Amino acid sequence: MQKKIPMRTCVGCLKSFPGNELIRLVRVKTEDGVQYMVNPTGRKNGRSAYLCKNSECLAKAKKNRGFHRSLKESIPDSCYDEIERILEIE
Repeated sequence: MQKKIPMRTCVGCLKSFPGNELIRLVRVKTEDGVQYMVNPTGRKNGRSAYLCKNSECLAKAKKNRGFHRSLKESIPDSCYDEIERILEIE
């Protein structure tokens, strides 16, 4: 029996892909406040948004405020910088 792979929508291009092919940004509530982090394993609890692994989708997500819409609050610019670094590596 084949295991079902969950499909996730990219906040840039709005197309669906298997969750393990996308970059996951997760919002975690801590005692210090809210924290945002890129979560490659997909194991952290919290509200998340997904992005394709290309720079065009990152530009679209910035323009159409995809992360803001998905996470229900604006994210700091440091998150965009971290995602850009990940895209340069891959």
